[in-house]
Amino acid sequence: MKSLHKYLPILTWGAEYSRQTLVNDLVVACIVTVMLIPQSLAYALLAGLPPQVGLYASMAPLLLYAVFGTSRALAVGPVAVASLMTAAAAGQVATQGTPEYLGAAVALAMISGLLLLAMGLLRLGFLANFLSHPVISGFITASAIQIAVGQFAPVLGIHAHGESFVAIVQSMVPNLGAINPYTAGIGLTSLAFLFWVRRGLKPLLLKLGLGERIADILAKVGPVAAIAVTTAAVWGFGLSEHGVKIVGTVPQGLPELTLPSFEMGLWAKLLVPALLISIVGYVESISVALTLAAKRRQRVDPDQELIALGMSNFGSAVSGGFPVTGGFSRSVVNFDAGAETPAAGAFTAIGIALATLFLTPLLYFLPNATLAATIIVAVLSLVNLGAIKDTWRYSRADGAAMVATIILTLIAGVEAGLIAGVGLSIFLHLYQTSKPHVAVVGQIPGTMSFRNVARHDVVTDPEILSLRVDESLYFPNARFLEELVNESVAASPAILHVILECPAVNTIDSSALESLEAINNRLWDGGVTLHLSEVKGPVMDRLKRSHFLEQLSGKVHLSHFDAVSSIKPDLTRRTLEAPRAS
Repeated sequence: MKSLHKYLPILTWGAEYSRQTLVNDLVVACIVTVMLIPQSLAYALLAGLPPQVGLYASMAPLLLYAVFGTSRALAVGPVAVASLMTAAAAGQVATQGTPEYLGAAVALAMISGLLLLAMGLLRLGFLANFLSHPVISGFITASAIQIAVGQFAPVLGIHAHGESFVAIVQSMVPNLGAINPYTAGIGLTSLAFLFWVRRGLKPLLLKLGLGERIADILAKVGPVAAIAVTTAAVWGFGLSEHGVKIVGTVPQGLPELTLPSFEMGLWAKLLVPALLISIVGYVESISVALTLAAKRRQRVDPDQELIALGMSNFGSAVSGGFPVTGGFSRSVVNFDAGAETPAAGAFTAIGIALATLFLTPLLYFLPNATLAATIIVAVLSLVNLGAIKDTWRYSRADGAAMVATIILTLIAGVEAGLIAGVGLSIFLHLYQTSKPHVAVVGQIPGTMSFRNVARHDVVTDPEILSLRVDESLYFPNARFLEELVNESVAASPAILHVILECPAVNTIDSSALESLEAINNRLWDGGVTLHLSEVKGPVMDRLKRSHFLEQLSGKVHLSHFDAVSSIKPDLTRRTLEAPRAS
């Protein structure tokens, strides 16, 4: 039963569900539904899909996440970055507007769902750690810039295409002379209004006497007003006859259950893009879920979230949708409105289903320019260029990975930029750990502590070389330690003992073990004894399973003070009794 509760969190929170919780979740669902309908339409168009597909991708995923998810506030559905990645991946195998393109998008959702499910069942959530924060931040910033620039085309009523920022700009510039004034009027006005709503509506509502929470929620769902007004304007003035592109007929009714194509050639082409969408979506989703859970001291299970997102994408696929994940903006609205359980998401799905059944005729005259303006305002909040300076100042390696990810994403597209960023992060990690920080240490007078001789006034002995290793030992840095010890001993003939202080060594792999054995043998041949100090328990357990400890010329000591005392007891005693430097 405990295992069942683990994989079906609904059994845990469902047992405590009350009437008051039901009322709160229903109120939240009404608010989020109003916000999610235009977002779903907009992100479907961003993915190059018919608008109703966005609605389809916002129903089954929410219902399934309510059953399998562990976050009380996460709202699952189409998001900007995943939509852009879907367009890039599907565009490689089919042309937009064709049944094959839609089939590719649905297949992406299915493959992503299966990959996430497999990762969750195998507890492989740690794989997302290979996407460092600077890489993710750079990728999202570049993707948001590309999305925003691409959406200026429908805002102005011109044509643009391309899979990268550079390609989009190159295709857009020649068409600037063909701007449709009616479309541009609607698009730019909507854009200005939406920016004002984001910054100015809440202060205005507060001045009018509304409460903080209500004002914040109304500000977040304010874009609905832009949609209503511009739709009415297009209908009332017949602007569609003047070249203003509209959503048109959105089919009424719920999606039919379907299955994507299982053609192996198609799946092979979509496997890598689906994996990237899965990992990026998971990182974004778990980040939002953990942030919101921390505010209420709730618990989120990262591995179960993989399963929940996997089931959500599976549900999107069988209902004719495209890849989904946890969205930041709608999750924050969900949280701020007071969602208490994932049931709020399920009720939101019901609200969207009702809208799909009865309200889609009202969307006929909705201008694409307004939806494009909605996307621009939403994604620009994801741009964080200031992080480049902060990251570069703190770590040149992370800053380089971030800048490279941004540049490559803008030039070569989302997949190339992300793959390059991940590859560069792994390379830089291996490079940095291949040359770990190793400090020569000595005893601080008046204490039993040992510190870096380059940073502190310490006492050393010419016959003892004390080296503190500040990194785990594994194959990239094993040879480095060998060379460092050999060079240090060769440079100081008086050395008779080498002590490796290992407080930061969390693991020693087979390659590093061979290097330690080589160090021990070479030192012994030169009349020098090797000692270890402050070896962690798990590392010691592994060393005991080898012959290294039997062959070690010296000993393993509990502390570095003990190690030096066993060799030079008078030195450590005098240093301990000496007055400590101020």
